[in-house]
Amino acid sequence: MEAEQLGIVSIEDAMRMAQEAGVDLVEVAPTARPPVCRIMDYGKFKYLQKKRAQEAKRSATHIEVKEVKFRPKTEKHDFETKMNRARRFLGDNNRVKVTIMFRGREMAYTETQRKRLLEIATALADVAILDVPPKMEGRTMSMMLNPKKGGGAAKEAKEPREARPEPQTEERTTKVSHKGRLD
Repeated sequence: MEAEQLGIVSIEDAMRMAQEAGVDLVEVAPTARPPVCRIMDYGKFKYLQKKRAQEAKRSATHIEVKEVKFRPKTEKHDFETKMNRARRFLGDNNRVKVTIMFRGREMAYTETQRKRLLEIATALADVAILDVPPKMEGRTMSMMLNPKKGGGAAKEAKEPREARPEPQTEERTTKVSHKGRLD
């Protein structure tokens, strides 16, 4: 009970000692010669094991899967907005599923969209690792990106404010007359 070794004891003696203590005799290593047993309260042991597992689960980091959907006809500005969103998700340590959805005749352009997905992966290579390469699933093509350890967004946030370069602004003045004409 107090984690002390009793040496080699017969099974009958070990059972009697466990019964006198009011606890269980638990076989720990059955393949060892001789088998190793422990005198302990098995119910309490299981309870503590369950509590430790719950605590470990609570303290574990949960990685969510966020999805960014594109269409073959997504325009440049919307494309950039969605890329920024994917970059933010990766910076927050989430997995990102990038999906391109096809309708009707768009299915003829799957190979160009596969190249587009690979371009997205290379554009996000500073904060992401390609986990699952592009593959077709029905009328959608998707790929999975995992955040890099110590990703780019995390590095930016840790960088001191003074070290970041200030944006250059150009001062221009124009003179406007009282009638709204430029001088």
